[in-house]
Amino acid sequence: MLYSISFFAALVLLAVWFFNKNNTRVIKFIPSLLGLSLMAYAGSVVFASADIPDKLWTAFRDMMVLGGASAAFLFFSRSKMTFLPVLLVSLLLYMWYNGNIMSHTFDSKAADIPVADEAELLVEINENNSIADLKEIMDKYGLEVGRAFYPEDEAATELDDYYTVNIPESLEHKRAEITKALKKSGFIDWVEVNEEINIDPMPAKKLPEVNKKFRLNDPGVQHLWGFEAMNMDQLYTYLEKNKIKPKKKALVAILDTGVDAEHEDLKGNFKSIEDQYNNDPQGHGTHCAGIAGAVSNNNKGTASYSRDNSFYQVSSIKVLNANGMGTQQSIVSGMLKAADKGADVISLSLGGPSNQSRQRAYKKAVAYANKKGAIVVVAAGNSNRNAKNYSPANAPGVIAVSAVDNTLNRAVFSNYVQDIDMGIAAPGVNIYSTIPGSKYASYNGTSMATPYVSGLVGLMKSIKPELTTKEAYKLLKNNGINTKTTKYTGKFIQPAKTVEALTK
Repeated sequence: MLYSISFFAALVLLAVWFFNKNNTRVIKFIPSLLGLSLMAYAGSVVFASADIPDKLWTAFRDMMVLGGASAAFLFFSRSKMTFLPVLLVSLLLYMWYNGNIMSHTFDSKAADIPVADEAELLVEINENNSIADLKEIMDKYGLEVGRAFYPEDEAATELDDYYTVNIPESLEHKRAEITKALKKSGFIDWVEVNEEINIDPMPAKKLPEVNKKFRLNDPGVQHLWGFEAMNMDQLYTYLEKNKIKPKKKALVAILDTGVDAEHEDLKGNFKSIEDQYNNDPQGHGTHCAGIAGAVSNNNKGTASYSRDNSFYQVSSIKVLNANGMGTQQSIVSGMLKAADKGADVISLSLGGPSNQSRQRAYKKAVAYANKKGAIVVVAAGNSNRNAKNYSPANAPGVIAVSAVDNTLNRAVFSNYVQDIDMGIAAPGVNIYSTIPGSKYASYNGTSMATPYVSGLVGLMKSIKPELTTKEAYKLLKNNGINTKTTKYTGKFIQPAKTVEALTK
């Protein structure tokens, strides 16, 4: 708020200054007030939760705007008759600039990042040192340190050098001091907080109805407006007419609260990684799994991207507990396990406020998954804010998914992805899918949009196993269609056109 108010104050003071430039009584206080407003502006930028390059670019951009406004005020101040219309136009332009650019520059919620109750910090030990070198700091603050990640291929990543640091409850107020001490020790390369992630499923208020059956016998298809918007019948026709066959049965790993592996509409298309992941006390993971890979044409529930279910399977890794809560450590660990178990797509319908300077562990996990041949698809988030301040959507190398409704407008809750390298849109409102106990329900969220993209990417990987993230995203984007707000959502996926481009 201080950021936009101080900028507006500077703009108004410049206008008053030039409009009354010959009235010394009026303008004698303007320089001091202008200086204060610019100092407040500078402070709001300096202390914003953003990377230094973003802050420098923001300051440069805003100062150029103020400079342009000053030049306009100076030029038109010769005549008060022309100055007043210019002032009105300037105010209208400011309203647009503030609403469309400034309000999206810094996310105030990003500073309020929830941290795990235990293992509050993640540290990366320098390769020339060991955890024993931190003994003095550990003893001073009573820290408990343990290895954070266990990748199978340790040579492919530095994540095996990461440790968790648990701070005693009595000293949690000294987290900043402890972080500073760790950084100054010279024994570590990196420190970041172990962020807490919480998902909060949003039940839909109504079940949409569509007339098409898509030549499927699944009764729940009547609720799948997303199939109609994605022209799913064209995909089925293209696959069958051109006799497209999978080169492998791809694996889409749902990293979430678990999946009900015995669900009537999932068990025929489910591959178990570990028994402990094959139940879902919360329901969120099962709903996502049904969107990505429900069994088609079984006279039950809903359907997914192929009529004969031959292209890919879904699986489960629990990274969130029964309350829908997890941490950066649990999510990164799940990503490593999914990659090690041969996942072709890693689907993450989760996230929370963060910023890019904190994403070193996520970045390394995505890179590890890519080396293993997996593509990582992530929810943009449900806070109606800029996804660049939400993790892991802002981690380099992921495809981030926004949600749209059945009119192809950005869902009111969906974060926007215009500042994400690879942002795409999918259905995310009133999404009908599986829930535990062989039941069905409709939810809203970018969590629901994400498995639509994950399932499509799984289909693509089955046809072309060597497909990379950048290649997949290029196909999704180039063959998608515009939404009502494409700038903020990215292109809306079109499976038939995408697969046709892939197979040509």
